[in-house]
Amino acid sequence: MRRPIIIIPARRASTRLPDKPLAMIGDAPMIVQVWRRAMAANLGEVIVATDDAEIMAVVEAAGGKAVMTRVDHPSGSDRIWEALLAVDPKGDYEIVVNLQGDLPTLDPSLLKELVAPFDREEVDITTLGAVIDNERDRQSPSVVKPVIAFHDEAGRSGRCLYFSRATVPHGEGTLYHHIGLYGYRRAALKRFVALPPSPLERREKLEQLRALEAGMHIEIRIVDTQPLGVDTQEDLEKARSLLCTD
Repeated sequence: MRRPIIIIPARRASTRLPDKPLAMIGDAPMIVQVWRRAMAANLGEVIVATDDAEIMAVVEAAGGKAVMTRVDHPSGSDRIWEALLAVDPKGDYEIVVNLQGDLPTLDPSLLKELVAPFDREEVDITTLGAVIDNERDRQSPSVVKPVIAFHDEAGRSGRCLYFSRATVPHGEGTLYHHIGLYGYRRAALKRFVALPPSPLERREKLEQLRALEAGMHIEIRIVDTQPLGVDTQEDLEKARSLLCTD
């Protein structure tokens, strides 16, 4: 497998936490903290894809690379596709990692777990999950649950059959929390962004269902570490407490 490229989509238009990528955590804005963790994975080139000049400026000031993209993208997947075409028009990168810009506590090793399944030719897209260990998350519609056909008895790797905000699958047994990191084969990403939103995607408000409805193979790895996604001021304060030593 050729070295992947990691692209971090970042925009300022968050309704719950305005200017989220520029929020300071320790000595750097959140987007720089995420970029640092992507670099620490040592997988390949890391690019920030943004529609904002200030985000681009702070990334470049930290020594990173950033590319400007359109402001009207409906999703991060569309933004990373535009960025990929800008930085790699010849198609040298076969694997593309979509790393959200609001995961400042990310364990860099998770990115290696994310790309490992591409050794199997049938895999189009990869993602990660973690065991749900409390009843609140089992029942919460904000916690997306993958339904998985596992390949191994240990229950660490399998094919995603569905994703839902409901408590699925029904019955006794372990449920999983979907971690919203994605790896794509370049051809799969190109196909995905060209597809219209699917019926199940609209119903569940989950973009990954578009890929499943189109017959694409999403492989999932179960990991032991779940990164903190920063969506609210409370999340931001928690990230600061985790990362700041002062």
